[in-house]
Amino acid sequence: MYRIVVDSCGELTPEMIVDTDHFASVPLTISVGGKDYLDDENFDQGRLIAAMAASSEAPHSACPSPAAYMEKLEEVEADHYYSVTLSSQLSGSYNAAVLAGNLMREEWEDDEVEGKYYHAFNSRSASIGETLIAQKIAECEEAGMSFEEVVDTVETYIDTQHTYFLLESLDMLEKAGRLGHLAAKLINTLNIKPVMGSTPEGNIQRLGQARGMKAAIGKMAEYMRQNVEFPDERVLMISHCAAPDRAEYLKEKVLETGAFKDVVILETRGISTMYAGPGGLIMVV
Repeated sequence: MYRIVVDSCGELTPEMIVDTDHFASVPLTISVGGKDYLDDENFDQGRLIAAMAASSEAPHSACPSPAAYMEKLEEVEADHYYSVTLSSQLSGSYNAAVLAGNLMREEWEDDEVEGKYYHAFNSRSASIGETLIAQKIAECEEAGMSFEEVVDTVETYIDTQHTYFLLESLDMLEKAGRLGHLAAKLINTLNIKPVMGSTPEGNIQRLGQARGMKAAIGKMAEYMRQNVEFPDERVLMISHCAAPDRAEYLKEKVLETGAFKDVVILETRGISTMYAGPGGLIMVV
């Protein structure tokens, strides 16, 4: 038996949501305009978007505690426990997950429990990057791999993963102090859309830019095509923040580059909504 807990920056698929024995989500908390929003199953995307638009300050998040991880992990008795977290470069969620594992191992040792193992995966990504990693863990477990084989296989998979994203507006970056007011105003006025991606360490980098969202989507699909080997063996996921038509257009552009094992579209949860903003797109393969 295995148990996978994903922090709430990762969007669970409908299949994961109903498979409560194997999958669970541990919520982060979002603070904006003096109010806190728990990123759990009751998350209201429209309410958060409205609060972010009304606030002059950037929202910020708080990661789950080690105790919150332990509670979700231990809801179901298992032999192999795993956590998948937002990039450690962007959040303290990974450190909390590691500490939760240390505490669980101490309990197992004190109770002389054998045959239980735990590993926390630093996604070095976000959103659906975490989702794909959780799927990979389950795939390895269902294939009958040992715990060590699962960890090695999934860590290798993370090394090969590519994350890309587009923002409709740069207001969030401006509020967070990562982009000057004049620069943000000029870029928004000219309808310039930066194409962003993750570094191998899990940080954010600008890959390029285009004028207009459709052109930027095409450029993002082209960057992906240049970097992904054997796409027919990989699942590609797209998450969107209140932009289903835009996500479908990205899917069309992606499929023009070649065949994939599957292409899945999901809607962003709270943390990904906070980062992407309305109209934002995230793509991971």
